[in-house]
Amino acid sequence: MKKMISVVVPCYNESEAVDIFYKEICRVAKEIPQVNFEFLFVDDGSRDDTLEKIQKLHKKDSRVRFVSFSRNFGKEAAILAGMQYAEGDFVATMDVDLQDPPELLTQMYDAIKDNKYDIAVARRVSRKGEPPVRSFFAKIYYFIINKLSNVKMMDGVRDFQLMTRQVVNAILSMPEYNRYSKGLTSFVGFRVKYIEFEHVDRVAGETHWSFWKLFIYGIEAICAFSTVPLVLAAVLGVLFCLIAFVMIVVIICKTLMFGDPVGGWPSMICVVLLMGGLQLLALGIIGQYLAKAYLESKHRPIYIVRITEKD
Repeated sequence: MKKMISVVVPCYNESEAVDIFYKEICRVAKEIPQVNFEFLFVDDGSRDDTLEKIQKLHKKDSRVRFVSFSRNFGKEAAILAGMQYAEGDFVATMDVDLQDPPELLTQMYDAIKDNKYDIAVARRVSRKGEPPVRSFFAKIYYFIINKLSNVKMMDGVRDFQLMTRQVVNAILSMPEYNRYSKGLTSFVGFRVKYIEFEHVDRVAGETHWSFWKLFIYGIEAICAFSTVPLVLAAVLGVLFCLIAFVMIVVIICKTLMFGDPVGGWPSMICVVLLMGGLQLLALGIIGQYLAKAYLESKHRPIYIVRITEKD
């Protein structure tokens, strides 16, 4: 009996790209005739006619399945839902905009079909066409998170990956609310094969990831896989307490020896502002971790399904 690959495709307002992606993934599926395919589109609460186009594809091709959320829950929720609803022996996750070249699936399947690897991950080796500022901060981000976290994450790795069922089950065994798929994939371990490719532009539509959204996403990832920021906040607190103690001794000695009790007001104001800023920074770091714990404690569903192809 043939094994099956489930291709999980998160979609949010991707009406222009759905049909193009479908034609391309069907072409690639023909190149791997030894396995069956199912194409699982996860509609993340789209406001355009993305879902309608997916439903039309389902009517003409039974391989097309879909899950539609009651509202927008985010890409991480969509990836999780896709993994949970996928029925294949292998599960691939990829973007609908074709920035993840579907033809790489052939190389990915070759890497894991004979149990040589458990995960095949697409890694972008160049950022041509991307704004220089975003590329710069992306490199800084990966440098920082790899320094702070025990889970190593390689620069350029995409959400485009092909996993065995064992890997998928391992990821699904972690039902945490605050999810970061790249980190979770690295955390579970297993044997990984990186498939390198050059940057590819979107086939249609516009990206929904602004610089600010990526920044917030990066902060959440650091908080999810490292407690080092909390340690740094404590170390800075101790360090500045020591500096303040030394300065107090210096001021007392200076006043007793030279009688200069009122000098240095500008520098004192600068120190006060610096200390206030550091305190707010430390509170912000602590607040991030408390917020994560608060969200986890609520046990709210990560997503809510409105309709599937079976309804």
